[in-house]
Amino acid sequence: MSGKVKVLLVGAAFSADLHMEGYARCRDIAQIVAICDKDVSRIKELAERFGVENYKAYDNYDDAIDEVECDLVDICLPNFLHHDVALKAFKKGRHVISEKPLATTAEDAWEMVDAAVKAGRKLFYAEDWLFAPALGKALEIVEEGAIGKPMYIRARECHNGSHSPFTQTIKYCGGGCMVHLGIHPVGFMLALKNNRWTELVAMTSGGSENNYIHKKMEGEDWAACIIKFEDGTSALLESNYITVGGMEDVIDIYGTDGCMHIDLTFSSAIKCFSTPGLKYTVEKADMTKGWSRPAVDEKFNLGYVGEIRHFMECCLENRDAKTGLRGIDGLEALKVINLIYKSAKEGRKIVNEAISV
Repeated sequence: MSGKVKVLLVGAAFSADLHMEGYARCRDIAQIVAICDKDVSRIKELAERFGVENYKAYDNYDDAIDEVECDLVDICLPNFLHHDVALKAFKKGRHVISEKPLATTAEDAWEMVDAAVKAGRKLFYAEDWLFAPALGKALEIVEEGAIGKPMYIRARECHNGSHSPFTQTIKYCGGGCMVHLGIHPVGFMLALKNNRWTELVAMTSGGSENNYIHKKMEGEDWAACIIKFEDGTSALLESNYITVGGMEDVIDIYGTDGCMHIDLTFSSAIKCFSTPGLKYTVEKADMTKGWSRPAVDEKFNLGYVGEIRHFMECCLENRDAKTGLRGIDGLEALKVINLIYKSAKEGRKIVNEAISV
């Protein structure tokens, strides 16, 4: 492929806004040729905000995939739609980016991976943590041996609850906070350890009336997993919908000769006090009055800009994305999420029989 990657963006809401920031910063190699959303007004607003011109608008993804001449379909839709849209795109010979989680079930995720192979196309898995600059720098520090050999890692993504109505139902989301938020620390650790985990044990709040706060949500509003890897490293992976004050993306790395604490969301260079309140401080902030730490270039710092450029470069060069960003990695992350749920439900440790230790 030469020139620019022609992109059909399917979805024009929250996830599309995150991805569009990436496309806006790599216009040299990417072009949005069409946007699809059942709410056409959202398409216009998104395109105007990011200065997209000469694009086609669709309110039906079947028509869009059939009619648009593009190289790649970027799926920014609720979880339960990832599978169907991806399969349609592969039938048309398009590359695909899928937001996390890859699907709502491991079976659907496997069908997506298999369809990509049969079509000879790439399935890219949008795990933004892997392009967060702070995490990249932290891993450089680990690599140089500054904190010795990592022994234990604690990683979590937490906030006060999803804005999407689809997250209230397991059928549409695939679970609760662990599949929606915990997919990030799970995906990050699996990428770091090349999917070589050996055992895990987990607990969750249980869902519905058993939840701490979100009683009407079928899935859990708190979950945690202890997981071990082939190299002996252990990790505690947590997610919840009971955290107020803004989204927490925090990673702690403990080594034999030191430790590191990485905060992706509140590591701002700005500290501000406001009586009336700011327009925006950080994702999921409950209020902006008083003291706050307004995010600086939030989408870049969370990795969205870097991941989109990486996917565009992979398309142009017809190469696989790096580990953690391939369809197979999205499948492995979802399989681990499902085993976390199994461990929590059955109250027992799960051992990865495929890896002997």
